[in-house]
Amino acid sequence: MSLKFKNRIALFNTLAVAIITVLVFFVIYFVVNTTAYSHLDEDILLEKEEVISNLLIIQDSIIINKMPEWEEAEHNQVEVNPTFFQIQDISGKIIFRSTNLAEGQISDGSLNDKDSFFNGEINGQKIRLGQFLLKNDGGNTLGQITIAVSQQESHAILNNLIWVLFGSFPIVLLVQFYASSIAASRAIKPVHQLIKTASGISDSNISTRLDLPAHKDELYQLMQTINELLARIERSMVQQKQFTSDASHEIRTPLSAIRGTLEVLIRRPREAHVYEEKITTIIEQVDRLDLLLEQLLQIARIDSDQLTIKREQINLSDTIAVFFTKCKKIAGEKNITIHQQLPKKVMVWGDKLYVELILANLINNGLKYGNMNGNLFLNWDDTLKTLSIKDDGIGISEENLPKVFDRFYRADASRSSMIKGNGLGLSIVKKLAEIQNIKLEVESRIGIGTTFNLQFPS
Repeated sequence: MSLKFKNRIALFNTLAVAIITVLVFFVIYFVVNTTAYSHLDEDILLEKEEVISNLLIIQDSIIINKMPEWEEAEHNQVEVNPTFFQIQDISGKIIFRSTNLAEGQISDGSLNDKDSFFNGEINGQKIRLGQFLLKNDGGNTLGQITIAVSQQESHAILNNLIWVLFGSFPIVLLVQFYASSIAASRAIKPVHQLIKTASGISDSNISTRLDLPAHKDELYQLMQTINELLARIERSMVQQKQFTSDASHEIRTPLSAIRGTLEVLIRRPREAHVYEEKITTIIEQVDRLDLLLEQLLQIARIDSDQLTIKREQINLSDTIAVFFTKCKKIAGEKNITIHQQLPKKVMVWGDKLYVELILANLINNGLKYGNMNGNLFLNWDDTLKTLSIKDDGIGISEENLPKVFDRFYRADASRSSMIKGNGLGLSIVKKLAEIQNIKLEVESRIGIGTTFNLQFPS
C-alpha cells in the first residue's frame, strides 16, 4: 500500500519518537527503581548499626543485650512499616529473631560468604533483605545478621510507574503522528502549489516562472532550479523555432531559384549556351543545398553527442600547409596574400579530423569576407598555445559580434549574393572547439577586419 508523502514523513517521525520514548522510559524506570532500592538498602544499613550496637561479641560468643530497641513497634508488627531481623550463629542456628517473625519466615539458615542485598517475601508481603556477617576482633566469622524491611510501597510505586509508562506510550505515539501529519501538510503545501503551477506550463506559456518562497531553504533552491530549467527549455524552444524557420528559409531560397530557372527554360526553346548557363546556375544551387544539408547533418551529430573525439597530437603546421593547397583558388580570385608565421613543427592536442574542419571554416571565412587585394595572417603564440587567424576584410559590428556563433546568423554586411554561405559554419566551429576543450575567441572592427583566436589545451 502506497502512503502519501506527508504520511510517510509522519510515520518516520513517529518511529523515531517511539524509539526515543522507549529509551527515555527505560531510563526513568531504571532511575526510579535504583533510587527506591537504594533508600531501602540505606534503611537496612541503619537498622544494622542499631542491632550491632546492642550486641556484645566476646571471643567466639555473641551476647545479646536487652535494650528498648528490641521492643519497638516496627519489630513487633507485620502490618505497619515492619522491620524484621534475625541472628544466627556459625552453624546456621537461629539464636535470635524479632517478635514479628514467626519461625523459619525470613531465612533458611544458610550463611553467605559476604554481605549482600536481595528481594524476598513474607506472608505475601514484598520485602528487601540484607545479610551481614558477624566477626570478632580476630576477623573470624561468628554468625550472620539478616535484616528485612517492607518494600510494598516501593513495589507499588514501580508497578504504578510501569502502568503509566505503558499507558502513555500509545498516546504519545498517536499525538506525535497527528502533530507530524499536520506539520508535514503545512510543510509540503508549497510543493502542491509547485505541482499545480508546473502542470499548467506548456509550450504556449513556457515563460511562466514559479514564485519563490520567502525563506531561502531547500524548497527555495528546488523552485529556483526549476525556474532555471524552464529558462533553458524556453531558450532551447526559441532557438529550435528560429532554427526551423532559418533552415526552411535557407532551403527554400535555392529551391525557388532552381524552380524559377526551370520555369524560364521551359517557356520556349533557347540556344545551347543559354541552357548551359542556366544549368550551371542550377548546379550551383544544388551544391548550395548539398552543403547546407551536410552542415545540418554535422550539427545533428554534434547535438546528439554521437561524435567520437580522439585525443591525439597533431602537427598544426602540416595540417595548415595541406589545407592551403585547397584554398588557393579562392585566394587567387580575390588576390589575397596569405602570411604565415608558424614554426615548421607546431604540435597540439585534438582530433585531427575536427581540427581540420575548424581550420577550414575559419580560413574560408577569412578569405570569403576579406577585401580584394587583401591579406590573411596566421600567427602562432607558443607561450599561450594560440593560433590567430586574422583578415583585413569588412569586419563585424560590436553589437553583432556576440551573435556570430548563432546558427544561420550572418551580419547584414555579409548578406550579399556575392558572398556565399548560410551562417552555419561558425556554429559548427564553436561546437567542435568546445568538445575538444579548445578556447575560441573573436575580435572584430568594422572596416578593419576580424581575428579568431584558437587556444589549444596543453
